[in-house]
Amino acid sequence: MNGSHNSSSTVLAEQSSVGELVAQASQQLSQLVRQEMRLAQVELVGKAKLAGIGAGLFGGAGLIAFVALQVLAAAAVAALSLVWVVWAAALIAAAGLLVVAGIVALVAKSEMSRAFPPVPQTAIESVKADVDMLTERAHR
Repeated sequence: MNGSHNSSSTVLAEQSSVGELVAQASQQLSQLVRQEMRLAQVELVGKAKLAGIGAGLFGGAGLIAFVALQVLAAAAVAALSLVWVVWAAALIAAAGLLVVAGIVALVAKSEMSRAFPPVPQTAIESVKADVDMLTERAHR
């Protein structure tokens, strides 16, 4: 009888040590996840700053390109004014620019219509197929 008492106390000691190990593992995992989240946050903040700088530089480049296009339009008007009067040259250059703007707008409209509605159609179809497959297997 005394031997069975010793074995049950040994089992209790082993169970408590396993319980302690599980608690430690849980605590360490929780700590690791928090550390990884902090690391990810620091990394994302750094990347966001770089993205902000890059976006600002893109904006500056766009502004410079816009001014360059204005200069090119003025040059086109000046070149056409060698053949026609200045007002006609300006109207012809403006009409040409409006045609280009219309083409760009049509291309943009086409691209936007492909992007909307912003629904992940492929993912939805995949989920529906998964649900159908699970439903079919459940009925077997």
